[in-house]
Amino acid sequence: MSGTIIYLACPYTDPSFEVRTFRFEAATKAAATLIKRGRIVFSPVTMTHPLDAVLAGSQNTLGTEFWTSFDEAFMEFCGEMIILRLDGWRESAGIRREQAFFESKGRAISFMDP
Repeated sequence: MSGTIIYLACPYTDPSFEVRTFRFEAATKAAATLIKRGRIVFSPVTMTHPLDAVLAGSQNTLGTEFWTSFDEAFMEFCGEMIILRLDGWRESAGIRREQAFFESKGRAISFMDP
């Protein structure tokens, strides 16, 4: 493993548990791909989806506002951000917030297709 820690962003919040689960699985696969390439990755959706399901129940979600402080604590340690371009990424309030954070720190932002 080499390089800075990558923060892997992707849309998550949706009324549908199936959509949230799909996004979790896509984020986890993308993180695994990057790790196979020798990168160090933090995937917040991979970490928080199971917790969100336990805390809010599978039919609900705590939403992006709840997870903001968790995300930002980890973002402080990440030197770069990759946005996973899943459906909904352009509309995601969480991604906009995360991208603004990385831009304000002058850190690299790139994109990845699923």
